[in-house]
Amino acid sequence: MDNVKITNVPDASRYEADVDGAQAGVVEYQLDGDTIMFTHTGVPPEFEGRGIASQLARFVLDDARARGLEVLPRCPYIAGWIARHTDYLDLVPEGARARYKLPASS
Repeated sequence: MDNVKITNVPDASRYEADVDGAQAGVVEYQLDGDTIMFTHTGVPPEFEGRGIASQLARFVLDDARARGLEVLPRCPYIAGWIARHTDYLDLVPEGARARYKLPASS
């Protein structure tokens, strides 16, 4: 597993994953009060298949939880990740779950 360093870059509205000084992935977001909407997850081809997107998803969702934010997973990758890891389902408001094809409860 790569040594991945993930940081929030609020001025760019994104989280960035770094591997040995190279940008290995991003999660872009829009923050509105107590709600964070994740809009895009991307990993360059040379870093695909190393679990970086999954590490990013866990990090951004853990950060949202720690900050007391509600999550709107407009990004299909983040929505799919939450669907597979239902212990994060509580971050998405119940009334918004159907919009992102998430179960009503875990």
